[in-house]
Amino acid sequence: MASRYILQIALLLSFTTSLSLSYDLLQLQQQQRSSNSACLKLLRQVKGKPEHCQQDRMDFKFPEEIKQPRPFQKEMAALVIQEMLQNIFVIIRKEFATTVWNKTIVDDLLDKLHQQMDRLKSTILQERPEDTNMTTLRLKSYYWRISRYLTARENSICAWTVVQAELISKFPIINSLTDYFQD
Repeated sequence: MASRYILQIALLLSFTTSLSLSYDLLQLQQQQRSSNSACLKLLRQVKGKPEHCQQDRMDFKFPEEIKQPRPFQKEMAALVIQEMLQNIFVIIRKEFATTVWNKTIVDDLLDKLHQQMDRLKSTILQERPEDTNMTTLRLKSYYWRISRYLTARENSICAWTVVQAELISKFPIINSLTDYFQD
């Protein structure tokens, strides 16, 4: 008789934990989308003149498997998002002194990016896997090419305009990856 009640309590606790985790993931998904929108808005506020920089356009070769993703597990999607946000953060923070972008806007953008990375770490990536897979290696190479491009172009206004457009184009991909948080 007592074992029946223990089983019922265990099932109730399991169900409650599952609901709590689903709610946390839904909340994370909404927060990520909101932060992504805020980052896009901030990136669009920094002024560049794309029409004057057409000759500076470049294909940085974003990994195809992320553009057209196969179904990811939520941990892998979170890892890819984390890698993208971290690299965007590093590029902007490292090279900011050479831009003509508004310092307040850049500080707000860096803050939003940092908040997103913290939320991912605390919710899904509590223990980041140590093994680096090909997708994250390709992402690192992609962002390395962007950094190298900025250096080669001596951080010119046109180079930053091209990078700005490139970064803006990646936020919809980040948003689509957050869909994998709901299993």
